[in-house]
Amino acid sequence: MTHRPTATRIVRLVLLVAVLAAACSRSDGTPSATATATVSAGATSTNSVGIGGAHVRVLGLWSGPELDSFVAVKSAWEKASGAVVDWEATDDITRALADHRQAGDPPDIAILPNLALMDQLADEGALIPLDSVLDMTPVTRDYAPAWIELGSREGQLYGIFYKVTDKAAVWYNPRAFEAAGYDVPMTWSEMTTLADKIVADGHTPFSVVAASGPASGWALTDWISEIVLNTCGPDLYDRWVAAEIPWNDACIKRSFGMFTTLISTRGYVLGGSQRIIATGDDVGADPLYTDPPTAYLCYLPSFAQAFIAAGHPDLEPGADYDVFRFPTIDPRYQGAVTIGADVPVMVSDTPAARAFMTYLASAPAQEAWIKLGGFTSVNRSVSVDTYVDPVARTAAEELTQAKVSRFSAGDMMPTSLQRAWWGAMLDLVKDPTKVDSILDRLTAAAKSAP
Repeated sequence: MTHRPTATRIVRLVLLVAVLAAACSRSDGTPSATATATVSAGATSTNSVGIGGAHVRVLGLWSGPELDSFVAVKSAWEKASGAVVDWEATDDITRALADHRQAGDPPDIAILPNLALMDQLADEGALIPLDSVLDMTPVTRDYAPAWIELGSREGQLYGIFYKVTDKAAVWYNPRAFEAAGYDVPMTWSEMTTLADKIVADGHTPFSVVAASGPASGWALTDWISEIVLNTCGPDLYDRWVAAEIPWNDACIKRSFGMFTTLISTRGYVLGGSQRIIATGDDVGADPLYTDPPTAYLCYLPSFAQAFIAAGHPDLEPGADYDVFRFPTIDPRYQGAVTIGADVPVMVSDTPAARAFMTYLASAPAQEAWIKLGGFTSVNRSVSVDTYVDPVARTAAEELTQAKVSRFSAGDMMPTSLQRAWWGAMLDLVKDPTKVDSILDRLTAAAKSAP
């Protein structure tokens, strides 16, 4: 069965701008999770009765500050319910789930990084439909129809959008910019002009990273997704994601060319190809905050704030670190953004799993993480006042103001194609002259993907 995004799903993606605007601007009086007691109030639903001592096994990719934040969120629920959440970390969730299923010991809940994997697991019968185990009244109250439809497969709800990420964020150091006399670029042309000036000043413009274990290369695919959306527009973007056009289409190829030119221009990228391949997103923005900076710009999703705050606790958000929207390429698509999301799904149906899934879907569980940084919610009961951090608020506002919004392309593609793309980007960084053969290779991979 195909796992490609259907025409209906692509239409739903167009609705995300309005949905995100509602999510980030509406407040129905739900209290903020400023203390454990407040979070606990949201956790002590009837679903939590009688599960004291029970364990919930949760599998996911989170590590470092993201995992620290999740631990804080789950600890509040554990205290309120008496149950225990056992976290299992992996750097290859597809393989880990397959291994667990083969061994007959699947986790209770998995935090998936993309919709393509959710669709695949749902088609394989590996997921529990949430509309059969959760109280859908609060779910439909808190999540707009577009989000519920995106989390559904063949008319059944399988995933809740717990944590949404702005993938149109470029990180910079405002104090360093001011000291050097640099202006935030609004267009791609302005950004390359700025890069030339930074090089002329004896500095390095960009920190570009790719390392992520078995998922190495994903951060590079985000570059391509954002460039394609801003260069080719949403219609061609949707056709590309749905494999209706080849990867060597003229506009797709031009987008790849813009990326390869950037990483190949002498002096543009810190450490060149070797550092790109060896460096992970958790330290990608670190060069911006050395004294003096060893790089001035870093394109990474909004969740990078958690890494920045953890690695540089003395920095003041908004003053020492901030984001600006990915520069405009074609004025017709100004403000177009790509997004990502972490999607909890239920793999095993237990009373404790139901209770914890209910908690994750609730506003208190999401407001608690928002307070810790690096989190954007689409839950309509989350108070806008929760975003007290100016950088987090900027990320949320970027999503609400976006004229065009799409899921990052890799997150909508079949797993086999997504993995092929990750590897192809690593090859492209090593040798940008091979772009034509790499695009041909990806066209073939798209045709053979299930």
